[in-house]
Amino acid sequence: MSKEEAGVRLVISDPKVGKTRQIEIDDAKLRNLIGNKMGDVVSGNPFGFPGYEFEITGGSDTDGFPMRFDVHGGVRKKILISNPPCYHPKRRGLRRRKMVRGNLVTDEVAQINLKVVKWGNKPLFEERKEKLKKEEKKVLFPIKMD
Repeated sequence: MSKEEAGVRLVISDPKVGKTRQIEIDDAKLRNLIGNKMGDVVSGNPFGFPGYEFEITGGSDTDGFPMRFDVHGGVRKKILISNPPCYHPKRRGLRRRKMVRGNLVTDEVAQINLKVVKWGNKPLFEERKEKLKKEEKKVLFPIKMD
């Protein structure tokens, strides 16, 4: 699957509610994010969320390599790391050389993680008005207790 078919996924998390929402955006809307670094605050207007402001917290590129805050630029690098993100050692003191993406958003990014820092008037998560009906348990093989 090529990048043109997949688009870019925005994962928006709301720390007040504790929920996340995923939306797909096209390349025209991605242009508003290109050039920003992790930790930058961007407006939600281009993505259909007027009044909202989001902080870029991370992401991953088209090959699945995660973005790391202390690698500068939009390049891939193999770095020696000993702590999260991108590596969670089993024991203290373990280090490993891993491939990571830099902290700059480029057109090679497939997923961008955002956190809400300023809320707008329109709700980000709509409440479900329909309550799911509990399905009756169907017994396939009834057990006779004699």
